[in-house]
Order: sequence, then structure tokens, then C-alpha cells
Amino acid sequence: MRLGYTPAFIFSGITASGWGPVTGTKIQFIRGLHNLRPEYKGCVATIGSFDGVHKGHRAILRQLKDKAAQYGLPSVAIIFEPQPQEFFSGEQAPARLMRLREKIEALLEAGVDRILCLQFNRLLRSLSAQQFIDQVLLQGLGIRCLVVGDDFCFGHDRSGNYRLLQEVGSVKGFEVIDTETLEYNGERISSTRVREALDQGDFKLASDLLGHPYRISGRVVYGQRLGRQLGIPTANVQLNRYRAPLSGVYVVEVFSGPDCLPGVANVGVRPTVGDLVKPVLEIHLLDFDGSLYGRRIEVEFKYKVRDERKFDSLDKMVEEIHNDIAVARQYFADHSIDAGKT
Repeated sequence: MRLGYTPAFIFSGITASGWGPVTGTKIQFIRGLHNLRPEYKGCVATIGSFDGVHKGHRAILRQLKDKAAQYGLPSVAIIFEPQPQEFFSGEQAPARLMRLREKIEALLEAGVDRILCLQFNRLLRSLSAQQFIDQVLLQGLGIRCLVVGDDFCFGHDRSGNYRLLQEVGSVKGFEVIDTETLEYNGERISSTRVREALDQGDFKLASDLLGHPYRISGRVVYGQRLGRQLGIPTANVQLNRYRAPLSGVYVVEVFSGPDCLPGVANVGVRPTVGDLVKPVLEIHLLDFDGSLYGRRIEVEFKYKVRDERKFDSLDKMVEEIHNDIAVARQYFADHSIDAGKT
């Protein structure tokens, strides 16, 4: 069976996330099992969604790197696109903390040598647990060690588990070790917990769980220019998802190259205008007169101003936006942040 759909490509150099350099002489992102080459066989691997690549994930990735060093083999993270919950639940699936590109960058920054991305579709779902082990782990990757949680389930109807992996590993010659669990304030760090913190506007907790402030990155695109017509120009970033982990109006900092620009942002579907199905990120930059069209930016969320809501008229909406801008200005006045400086 052929699992996957597009050729492999390579990421190297500096991550666009801005969290640090990607090290290593040859770091690969491999999209599809059919793109695995014979020279890729022999590795230490882990499997997961890694949404957010939070501190708990990074503890697993350190464990993966240490084990790979012991074996003298590359480390591999196996991920899925779409994420399994998205395949099964569609628009009702939990909101993604990051897009695929952001995840790739974060995994590489964490030191993973290779990423194998498998398309989660009916074909992959139909594989039995033994077929998954044979086709992906053994024939595809030739794993020598697998780092997974003891609650890991896989294969058709989730029939495969940690015990099966250990049994097959003892026969086929690969080791299976349990992942470390990392806690914060007595609770396990998880993507769900990060989403809950963001939903509550608790950016301090989200940062503590992630290991860095929460950001959304993307390329600035042309919109309908309604904001400019209303005297409040915005930089728009398409989120390309049905649900976002945030919804409402926020005080933000925007990073574009060396620049850090203060602003106020709306994440949502613009109910007053009523022209969106998928959420969009719109940022009004304070005292900025340049253009960001076509540039890739990162938006760091600092404080929630209010929920998104529908107004009776555009005039009322504009009035409230000016109130939001005033809140943002006061926030930056009250905090010792180098917003707007390069």
C-alpha cells in the first residue's frame, strides 16, 4: 500500500518561528511513507500529534534525542495530517494550537533529525495494528527503538497498544520505552490544558505550559480593505482552519524581521459584516504607516480585551474598535515592553 501523497522536501537553517536555529547538517521533512528511501532505515522514533510542541512534548523529544544518541541513529518524529481527531470529528475537533508549518519548525528547533508526516485517511485508518508495525515502523523506517506512552493506541479500531509493541519488538529486535510525563502545578502538561488556558485568556499559564509566549504566524494577505475604508487599516492573516484556539479581541505584539510592533487584533469570523466561515486574524498596528503585505509575521498575544460580538451597525463597531485601541495603548503604557522598537 502507498501511504502519503507528495514528495519529500528539506528544511534547514533558521526557523521562521524565531525560537532558535535548526542545527544539523541534513534535516528532513518526509511527506508520505512512499517517499522513504533505503538510506532512511535505522532510527529511533516517536509518534504523536505534537500540537503546540509544549514542554511535555519537549521532554519526550529530549528523551528521543538521548536514546537516538545511545544508538548512534537519527531521531524521527512520526506525525499525521490531518490530525486523527480532525479526521474523525471534522469541524468539531479541538482547535489546533499551530499549523503544520509551525509544528515542523518547532520539532526541528527541538532537535528532531527527521519528521515523517503520514496522511491520515481511510487507507491509513484501515490498517491493522500489525500492518502499521510492519509497513510503517519496520519496512518503512527500520526502527531500533520506539518512544511512546504506555497509553498509546493505534491501528484499525485502536486495537494496537503498548503491550503489543513490546511483544513484537522482542521478536523483531526493537526496543519500546515509555515516555516521560511532565507536570506543572500538579497537573500533566497537555495540548488540552494549553487550549483551556488560551480560552480563558490566561496567557501567563499558556506560556508556562508551552515554554514560550503563545504566537500565531502567517503571511499577510490582501483582504477586502474594509478596515482601511473605516480609517482602521489591518494586516490580515488567513488561519486556514475551521476553529482557532482564540476568539475575540486582544492586545498583541507583531514581529516582522527585527521589528516588534504594538497592536490590537481580532480573531474571528467578523459577525457584524457576516462574510466569513473560517476565522481570520486581523491586526491593527498602533502608529504604523507602512505595509506588511506579503510578509510573514508572528503575532504574540498579551491580553484579552473582549469577546468578538455582532454590532447593530458599522458605526457602533467602529466606536468599539476605537475603545479597543485605547485599551491597547493603556496596556503598553502600563507595561515596560519595548513595543515598536527595533
